[in-house]
Parts: sequence; C-alpha cells; structure tokens
Amino acid sequence: MRKSSFGIAGLVLVIALVAGIVLGQGNFAPQIAQAQMDHSRTVTVVGEGVVKIKPDIAQVNIGVEVVKPTVKEASSEANEIMDAVLAALAEAGVEEKDIQTSGFSIWVERVYGPDGSFDDEQNRYHVNNNVFAVLRDLDSVGATLDAAIEAGANNIYGVTFSLDDPKSVESDARAKAVESAKAKAAELAELNGVEVGAVVSISEVVGQGGGYFGGNFAAAQMAMGGGGGGGTSVSPGELSLSMQLQITYELQ
Repeated sequence: MRKSSFGIAGLVLVIALVAGIVLGQGNFAPQIAQAQMDHSRTVTVVGEGVVKIKPDIAQVNIGVEVVKPTVKEASSEANEIMDAVLAALAEAGVEEKDIQTSGFSIWVERVYGPDGSFDDEQNRYHVNNNVFAVLRDLDSVGATLDAAIEAGANNIYGVTFSLDDPKSVESDARAKAVESAKAKAAELAELNGVEVGAVVSISEVVGQGGGYFGGNFAAAQMAMGGGGGGGTSVSPGELSLSMQLQITYELQ
C-alpha cells in the first residue's frame, strides 16, 4: 500500500509541475509577442545627397587608324603616326604616367569578285592604335587635342570631365544624404503620430537609376566645336555627384 500511495503522490506532483510550466509559458507568451511587435516598429527611407562641383581633369581617347594594301605598310605607318601623337602630347604638358595604350587592332577588309572568290592583292588592312590620356590643365584641352590631330590622330572618342580625387566630395554627398533621410523619416513619423528613434541599419545604394550615378560624375555642360581660328573649343561646365543611402530608424 505504501508503494501505491507513493506512486499516486508522485503522479500528482508531476502533473502539478507540468501545469506550472504550461501556465508559465502562457505568462511569457504576451511578453514575447510584445518584444516582436516592438522590434517591427521601424521605418526605412532612402536619402539622396547631391553635390555640384567643378572638374579638375579631362579624360580623352585618341586614336590613329591607317588603311594600306599590306599589314606591314599599315602597321609601320600607324606606329609612326602614334609616335608623333605621343610626342605632341608630351610637348603639350601631358605626363607619361597619364598616357596609356587603350587599344590596338589589325583587321583585313577583303574584296570579293563576282564569282564569290577574293583576291588577296585587293585586300585592305586596317590598323587601329588608341591611347587614353588624362589632361590636368583644363584651359589647354582644346589646344592639346588640336596638337594631337596635327600630329596625325584621326579618331577622338569624346572628352569626359571628372575629379582627380572625389573622396571628399563623396563624403559631402553622403552627409547630405543622411540629412535627407532624417527629414523623410521625421515626416513619415509625424504623419503617423509617432517619433523617430535610433538608427537600426544603414546601407549605401549601389547601381544607377532615378538620377543616381553611383559615385560617378556626369557632366552638366560639355561642348566641342569649331572655335576661333579653327581650333577645338571645349567647355568643362559643371559636374553633379549623387549618393544615396538607405537608412532604417526605430519608431517610438
């Protein structure tokens, strides 16, 4: 009988403990739900900062193209002309470290007869030699291009204006992006009767779209055309740098 009584008492104790655990979990459940709800009270916005600056360098691709009946003739003349172009750039003040070969190619233009066959004696060989140059004196960009053309360059693949060191300007744009994000978050919070709290996360938006240039510069004004005396006229204009930050704030 004692063994049976002990068994019943033990069973009662186990049931009581289980009930206590279940009741305890029931008490904690609202607290967990509340914690999850509080964590979800956030607002995410994208702030954009735009900075206007003047460029301090110009980047240009200068090319030489020669067409001759043989590869040797075309290659020899292209090399000779490019040497003259490089000498003209050096005389214009472009440093050697700011000049780099950007492309070299040779291709054949075959001439086919009425019967579909081609005659090697009628082939024309094209040799292209291009260099990428950084021009640091913006006042002499037009004159430098004219010098390259006088030396024999017959391809100019546009002019791009930029900053040699954009880090400080990028920082200014980020600071403006933070201010923009704060203002947006505060406006949204006020409309919903809450207040903005601490920052939960920050990320920089990467990619292009919606006027965002991803840290790259876009020329607001750039013109090339005939200037006085037949010279090349180039205007650096103004650059615009846009940075975007996605920021999540707590709501109170």
